[in-house]
Amino acid sequence: MLAAVWGWGQTDDEPILLANPSFEDMPLASRPPAGWYDCGFPEESPPDTQPGAFEVTTPPYDGQSYLGMVVRDNDTWEMVSQRLSRPLEPGKCYEFTLYMARSLIYVSQSRVSNQQANYTTPAKLRIWGGAGYCNKAELLAESNLVINERWLQYNFRFEPKQYHTFIVLEAYYKTPTLFPYNGHILIDNASPIYPVPCDEEVAQVPEQPAEEVPATPEPPRTEPEQPATPEPQPATPPVVQNEPEPEPQPQPQPAQPEPEAPRILKELDRDKIKAGTTLRIEQLYFNADSDEIREESYPVLEEIYRFLRDNPDVVVEIGGHTNTIPDHEYCDRLSTARAKAVVDWLVQKG
Repeated sequence: MLAAVWGWGQTDDEPILLANPSFEDMPLASRPPAGWYDCGFPEESPPDTQPGAFEVTTPPYDGQSYLGMVVRDNDTWEMVSQRLSRPLEPGKCYEFTLYMARSLIYVSQSRVSNQQANYTTPAKLRIWGGAGYCNKAELLAESNLVINERWLQYNFRFEPKQYHTFIVLEAYYKTPTLFPYNGHILIDNASPIYPVPCDEEVAQVPEQPAEEVPATPEPPRTEPEQPATPEPQPATPPVVQNEPEPEPQPQPQPAQPEPEAPRILKELDRDKIKAGTTLRIEQLYFNADSDEIREESYPVLEEIYRFLRDNPDVVVEIGGHTNTIPDHEYCDRLSTARAKAVVDWLVQKG
């Protein structure tokens, strides 16, 4: 049976809506999408409506455009804000999702060196609540570092401690921040903010005592008559065969295990990595200007394969990198092809 419930007016269960949640607008550098207010630093450029600006070519996840925000090596970063359709309330819980990715190319000028730089070091998203545009009164949630080059859904759950009528989306550095760097995040397809039940303590159910079952009396035992014990007979001595003793055979020596080859990726250890860890794959070689893997790369690929086989719950994102001598489009295409070649090798391995 299907049922539909219709109603009017706002209730506590209604989602909180965002204006332009898919970040739709004419793609343009240094202009945030319609409905989103720039909260960046004075004398710094605003966020971008992508794709197309700063050589970013990642296709949108939803619609025709998305938001791009950077962090800079001069300790400035970008953020946007807007008014919520109704306030976030203290003591209530909410869920919120959006999609994020990272481009292999985001070329702009370094604010420190005044030289061209690629803003591709992974950054993260922080979500704030406040009482006005750009007001960061309470940090509601933050993501892991965005290292994925394809769009992935990020899920957030938060419980405000005060009323908030505005929201701020902020690009930020890896924390703790040792030094500022050039990086970015791409954001698309934000959901409404849904009220959800807060976690409740599970009531402890007392154990029921086991029901006692009266024991059934055993029937009286009747001892069987014991047969008469026969008289002992003199033992017959065993017959000894006077045969020559066999010559002792040499004991087989256990096979000595071959010493393990030294590991290439010493940081590829379940106890050393966590979500968001980035590892450089050493001793991985390709033919020049090609995605063909060279034979001397097989040992390090075997290490990665064995690690994934022994840790089936671990998910990895393979990213490529080339030097920047050719043009950026060529570098992007070649690095993507090489990353795909590594993935194909691991899949064929099993």
